[in-house]
Amino acid sequence: MDMKLSVIQFTLILLLASFANYAQCLVIDIKKYGAPNGDITSGLTKAWKEACTSRTKAKIYIPKGTYNLLQIEFRGPCNAPIDFHVDGMIKAPAEYTKMDGNKQWIRFDHISHLTLLGSGVFDGQGAAAWKQNDCGINKNCRKLPMNFGFGFLNHSIIRDITSKDSKTFHVNVLSCNNVSFIHFTVTAPETSLNTDGIHIGRSTDIKILNSNIATGDDCISVGDGNKQVMIEKVTCGPGHGISVGSLGMYAYEQNVEGLFVKSCTIKNTQNGVRIKTWPSSVGAIHASDMHFEDITMINVSNPVIIDQEYCPWNRCSKQIPSKIKISKVVFKDIRGTSATKEGVTLLCSRSVPCEEVLLSNIDLKFKGTPAIAKCINVKPILQGNVPACTR
Repeated sequence: MDMKLSVIQFTLILLLASFANYAQCLVIDIKKYGAPNGDITSGLTKAWKEACTSRTKAKIYIPKGTYNLLQIEFRGPCNAPIDFHVDGMIKAPAEYTKMDGNKQWIRFDHISHLTLLGSGVFDGQGAAAWKQNDCGINKNCRKLPMNFGFGFLNHSIIRDITSKDSKTFHVNVLSCNNVSFIHFTVTAPETSLNTDGIHIGRSTDIKILNSNIATGDDCISVGDGNKQVMIEKVTCGPGHGISVGSLGMYAYEQNVEGLFVKSCTIKNTQNGVRIKTWPSSVGAIHASDMHFEDITMINVSNPVIIDQEYCPWNRCSKQIPSKIKISKVVFKDIRGTSATKEGVTLLCSRSVPCEEVLLSNIDLKFKGTPAIAKCINVKPILQGNVPACTR
């Protein structure tokens, strides 16, 4: 009897603690601060200040409806966890000339325990900006703002929301730790230039799970300095695929270690899973411990590719080989259709050839017949059903 009473008492204590925490949660409906002409910029600035200074967990809520939002930064550190719950349609200024291209449209900075969630859509209204994007041929081009910047976040979650029609990259993740994107959606047409879905730089323990990304550039790009990145159950397409790099364009880049891409579907893209480095690269870093497994390709032009002569718009010299060392790479259980005859292309550097590259159970078809593999400056380990390498 005494034991039963102790269990009951303990359960009641937990329930009371739970109710107490719930009661203490500060809830801030954006309507509290108003939205003159549908603009919530001032209201969100005030709501963030209230939430960030709260000593208890806070929730900012944007209900269903359509709102306008100018460029804004949500900066920490904050005193307690914050839930940023958005169910509305949030629109950026359509005129890119009214925005600072050196900043993101919406930036979250130096925050721990942030949850950005809801059924909301963040519409960057990028169509006019895409027509003016000449950065591929003009080094002095006008910079355009990304939809989201997540900088120096810790232990945070972005869940269920949608990023639509960003003027350039949709999401930039920089110097973050333990951040997860779950059921995250990116949507933009194939013709939208330089609109990478999620770009990750110099971060650790980043997860992108059960998400859908359709855009005009890389669905996900993993830049330098990243460790332990997990990409699982992501549908990518249209776009340029899931990429590591490009690496080697800038001085003082950092190594890439520990990438896991698993159970993804890539369809109607220029590339599938790709590692790309610049020739005549500035630095001499390495990219290693990268796993691409259980991937379905549907009409992908370059399903499996290592390209150490990545040089878009002829902005470099291919005469000088890449200094980026690539090693310990696994391509396993990759199947589907290739839009070109070469389903596997491993074009490694003649200066630092790729090492410990495994091809295992690669079943790619081009017009109903097995696709071929092209291997240069690498001697891959072959397991199971894989195409023989040619030069």
